[in-house]
Amino acid sequence: MPHDKQISAIATAIERRQAVLFVGAGISMNVGLPSWSCLIDHMLMDLGLPSSFAAMHGATYQEIAEYYRLKHGSLSQLVEWMKREWQILPEQLENSELHRLIVELDFPLVYTTNYDANLEISYEAFGRPFTRITSAKDMATAPVGETQIVKYHGDFSDPDTLVLTESDYFDRLSFDAPLDIKFRSDAFASTLLFVGYSMSDLNIRFLLHHLWSTWRRTGLDRHRPPLFLFMHEPTEVQVHVLKRWGVTVLSGDGESSGDSLSHFLERLLQRRKSNAGS
Repeated sequence: MPHDKQISAIATAIERRQAVLFVGAGISMNVGLPSWSCLIDHMLMDLGLPSSFAAMHGATYQEIAEYYRLKHGSLSQLVEWMKREWQILPEQLENSELHRLIVELDFPLVYTTNYDANLEISYEAFGRPFTRITSAKDMATAPVGETQIVKYHGDFSDPDTLVLTESDYFDRLSFDAPLDIKFRSDAFASTLLFVGYSMSDLNIRFLLHHLWSTWRRTGLDRHRPPLFLFMHEPTEVQVHVLKRWGVTVLSGDGESSGDSLSHFLERLLQRRKSNAGS
């Protein structure tokens, strides 16, 4: 079957507790959360700008968020709106196949760029212990043995941790914040699987390139653990560019991105159970 070898490698890494799952916005959008375009539309409306402004001027949501903070003095009003709009009931998450599979797979480390608490609520709903990591303090006090959910771009519970504006992203490009140092350490020792991301996300592309270039500078990149990225319908360009950075693209076979990822994660879960039973 497609990707059998790669699925086996990921399942083995999970069993050895040497695997990291990196979760993007696509997972939250599958349970009805607004897309980034909805966030842009809301900011533009609040700023009194036409909805066509971003498309007409090529403005990113980070740039618009930067202007929003300058105009309003802070992002508190925007964050409150996001907290209301990006909230899902536990019952809805219990019915989410993707969230069930993520919890059952039991990755020791789950990184996410999502601000919402849907992953944490899912772990609670399915009765799995976890520790949320948003700061250096959380890293220092995290109990041993529990799944760590690392909020790589911050969390609504602490708006100061959110990486949302253009300045926030530029500040993180040096990769010297506590969470960046933790990620580098985890990534060097683990098999990585990215899900729920679009390669139009420049920040994730930069992160993947940074990992590749860091390994290359060591001269030991042949020892680098595998790095996989799941995409529903990758293009030939994406596959070849990411391969150059040591990323293996895994394509889906469902009717939608959510179906494809569910099928893939289900196969991964079955392989993991098979390994545990053998």
